[in-house]
Amino acid sequence: MPETQNNKITVIIPTLNEAENIEQLLHYLHQDASDKVAEIIVSDAESKDKTQEIAKEKGAIVICTKQASRAHQMNEAAKMATGDILYFVHADAKPPKSFVNDILKAIEKGNDFGCYRFKFESKSPLLAVNSWFTRFKVLWCRGGDQTLFIKKSVFEQNNGFDEEYVVMEDFELIKRLWKKHPFGIIPKSVKVSARKYELNSYWTVNMANLKMYRMFMKGYHPQILKEKYLRLIKHPKA
Repeated sequence: MPETQNNKITVIIPTLNEAENIEQLLHYLHQDASDKVAEIIVSDAESKDKTQEIAKEKGAIVICTKQASRAHQMNEAAKMATGDILYFVHADAKPPKSFVNDILKAIEKGNDFGCYRFKFESKSPLLAVNSWFTRFKVLWCRGGDQTLFIKKSVFEQNNGFDEEYVVMEDFELIKRLWKKHPFGIIPKSVKVSARKYELNSYWTVNMANLKMYRMFMKGYHPQILKEKYLRLIKHPKA
């Protein structure tokens, strides 16, 4: 009997003022969810727009956290998830329509966690280069934009996201887990927003990402990483 036969997926979306994106994403997810999706949980950090109202109207379970930190928001949602597999998705990302079967097949192949590649919603050839590198299993090519699936049991055994990381929480989790758990990259692409690149130049964002990665690997405190990142580029929701 395949391991995935009775598995269900809980989709978790951390949000903060994502009214412009959450309606489209939830409509998109519901179209292709199937009975293998146990629930979709939107973990919102007290948005000032209509994120929560829209999410409820679109059939999501909405929880509210006082701490605006993706690591905390996703951990809180994971606590109430009933699915056997957790699937973390950013509000401005669009997984392939086949995401349910893709994830179940990846688990069936023996992966405990993993992600997709990604493509930017942009015609920029430079961003296409960035996207191309996400097919490789190296840490600097990872990130939350690619979405992340993980067995709930593995997530719990490893204490979930480290909430000290107010940025780069996805890098920290992957780095901590993939030395002892099989990690798979699904050979399809999530479509992600290029909004950071639209506010900043291509080189500004890339150099900021490189700086942050180097500081992360050198062990800088997460709060220093956050402060540095906020200074390096303009942010869509600043």
